[in-house]
Order: sequence, then C-alpha cells, then structure tokens
Amino acid sequence: MKQSDFRSDTVTLPSAAMRKAMNEAEVGDDVLDGDPTIEKLERKAADWLGKAGALFVPSGTMANQVAIGSWTRPGDEMLCERGSHVVCWESGAAASNHGVQTQTFQSSSGALSGSDLASRIRPDSEHCPNTVLLCIEQTFLGDGSAAGGLVIPMPAIEEMAEVCGERGLKVHMDGARLANAVVASGIPAANWAAYADSVSICLSKGLGAPVGSIIAGDADFLKRARLVRKRLGGWMRQAGFLAAAACYALDNNVERLAIDHANATDLATGFDALPGLACPPHEVQTNVVMVRVETDGFDAKSLTAELAQKGVHTMPMNQDVLRFVTHMDVDSEDVKAAIEAMSECLKLRPCGNGS
Repeated sequence: MKQSDFRSDTVTLPSAAMRKAMNEAEVGDDVLDGDPTIEKLERKAADWLGKAGALFVPSGTMANQVAIGSWTRPGDEMLCERGSHVVCWESGAAASNHGVQTQTFQSSSGALSGSDLASRIRPDSEHCPNTVLLCIEQTFLGDGSAAGGLVIPMPAIEEMAEVCGERGLKVHMDGARLANAVVASGIPAANWAAYADSVSICLSKGLGAPVGSIIAGDADFLKRARLVRKRLGGWMRQAGFLAAAACYALDNNVERLAIDHANATDLATGFDALPGLACPPHEVQTNVVMVRVETDGFDAKSLTAELAQKGVHTMPMNQDVLRFVTHMDVDSEDVKAAIEAMSECLKLRPCGNGS
C-alpha cells in the first residue's frame, strides 16, 4: 500500500540532485578555520533576507532561541501569539535557557493592531519586567483552532514594527516558513525581513533540506548570536555537507512551493465537500490545511487512526482538528488518494450534522 505522509513538510527526503550536492561539498572545520560551504550558505541566506549576515544552526528551535538569548536578559519579557512555536513547541526553552517571561496574546491572524500591542508593553517600573522583544511567526500556524499557514499581511507587520521601534522593543521573525509567504504573496524575503531585527528560516521544511536553519541580522546581533549559539551547543564541525543541501534548497526549491500551495487548496476543496468535515478552501493560503471534524462518529484522533490504516498519515491538532501539510514528497495523486480515503473513513460511521 502506498503511504502518503501529510503530517508535516519536515518529512521530505533529499532529492538525488541534493544528495549529489552534499556528496561533492567542500568542507572544513567550522569552529577552527571555517567551513567554506557553510560560509557560502550564510552569505546566500543573508543576501536573500537582506541582512548583514547569517548563522547556520541545526534547528529552527535553536534559531529562535539564539534570537531570544541575544535580545534578552534573565527577567525580561517577550510578547508572542499564544499558539506560536516559541511558546508552544520549544519545551519552555525561553524560560529554561534564558530566564525570559512570556506574555501571550490571542489572534486569529498572528498579529495585533498597533494600539493593542502598545497596551501590552509594560510600564517603565521596577515592579514590572522589561518588555523587550516581540516574536512574530511568518507564516502563522496557530494552535489549530483556526486556519494555519497564514501570511501575516505586510501592513500589519509594519504597524507592529513601528510600535516596537517607538517603544524600544526588538522584533524577531520566526520565518520557519517564510519562503511560503514569499511565494504566496509575491513579496521578496528581504522586504518581509526588513521589519525584523532578526529573522530565522527553516531549510528542512518545504525547502527539502535534511537538517538546518538560518538566523540572520546585523553585525552587532550576530556577535551576540555566535555566543548564544556556542552556549546552546550549535557550533558544528564539517557541516558543509548539510550546508550544501541547504544551498541547493535555496537555489532550487523556493518557487516550486507554489505547487504545494495548489495541492493544499485542492485538498481543502475535496475535504470541504465531504459531509462531516469543514475546511473552507479560501482559508488556505499556503501549504497548511486545517480540517475541522464535525461528525459524532469521529474525533480527530480516531479519524487519524482510520486514515493511517488506508496509508494516509496526518496529525491531530486537538479533539476536533486535523492538520494536513503538503510538500514536495506528496503530489496531486496523493491528494486525490487522501480525499478518497477520507470519504471512505467517514462512511464507516454516521455523521452527526444531518448530512
């Protein structure tokens, strides 16, 4: 039975061409004398993001934690949406590693208005923590209660960045799927990153590299970031093999994300037509599809198990919502098979919505 894995775009495998680039990579000791392929990747990524420089790190979590550790001191406070990766999916690293307090806000779009953001910044008082950092996530996945993979509009980011500049806060953009936002919007990465003091991108999601993320910013930030990366164990030796894959990903796999976006819309269209599901196609902006289960016959977990029996793998986000993520290793035929498998599963038990 063919298996189709929609759990995440992190499940992609390196293509033959990417493996060839890895095999032929020139490497060195990145800690001692430098690794030429890592240096090439960092220059390429910095140029793409419009930043002075960049650092290669093993994971998106480390990239975010390098930024948080660089911009804060113990006892400081950062702001972020309550479903964002830095607060939900990094094992409390901001508190554990950096002693940072987190103030969360709820937003279906991942953004706040300027006035709402300003109202959340602590007053200058010895009784309050210093609010020093805003973390925004582009694209915005959220906690599963609303549409995921959303592109936060440029005017919203600009408005938040303006408030932060006026009030002395730094802005970190968790751009794990920034490339998806670039393709969906037609706006270059550097334009998005211009409103952030630091920005990360994940190379092992839809871009298809096996390992690695980038954290970028200006020279002063990078000086602090190198120290934090060292403390977190992020210095690597002959990692040019990994950097070669990342270079290939940036050169070849950005524009093709449009295929993933189209497949995601087709998937949502098919699911939304099935009785017992809600998945409005117009809410799908990139490669993430949130499917609400509206039948008494299943919850998200049990429906996930039934789909797996038919070779379709997905992820329950909560009791009522499944997440499907399209990527280069699932194609239009996988999309059709997933819709068919879902239809067959829903026929196993009666729908509770009268359909």
